[in-house]
Amino acid sequence: MSETPDTRQQILEAAVERIKHYGYGKTTMSEIAKDCGMSAGNIYRFFASKLDIAEAMARKFNADLYQTYASIAREKKPAPQRLRDFFDFGLNHTYQAIEDEAKILEVAEVLSEERPLFFNEQMAQERVYLVQILEDGIRAGVFRPLERIEESAEFMQAALMKFRFPQLFSHLTLPKLKRELDGVMDLLLAGLSADAKVP
Repeated sequence: MSETPDTRQQILEAAVERIKHYGYGKTTMSEIAKDCGMSAGNIYRFFASKLDIAEAMARKFNADLYQTYASIAREKKPAPQRLRDFFDFGLNHTYQAIEDEAKILEVAEVLSEERPLFFNEQMAQERVYLVQILEDGIRAGVFRPLERIEESAEFMQAALMKFRFPQLFSHLTLPKLKRELDGVMDLLLAGLSADAKVP
């Protein structure tokens, strides 16, 4: 493999293919290097560890996710519908990705244990879009005023974590998860409503 600006991307693509087939635990850096036609030592110039490759995989997955979240946040729909669409998309997207490539779940599990700060960063990025939807809903008069919007978005994420990473927390089918998500969203939206009676 020649050393070009694309080398890192080629390594990542080779790693993704191998991990999808054999799993994270059964994949070694030397095997990834061999797939790329380079020495095992040379691969470390681009990724310091296999864990760094796993994080790069997750970042690529999240980049697509964030693009859709940003689109949902900007849509000209009522804020309650956008909140439903936001969490519904997260559930469907992640659930389907893991159903299509079961070995990817192993990457998510490793990152959740070994790189908790990465997950915190991910949640913070998702909150940017949630806060935008909440602020729009308050301005439109459909959501009650919230003293700490960022904190409210964080609490929503905590309440809905099972649906953001479904196979990490549950063995339910997608239809059952969607039914539960709809019910939880009904409760959350009732509490956010401008008509809600707050003690």
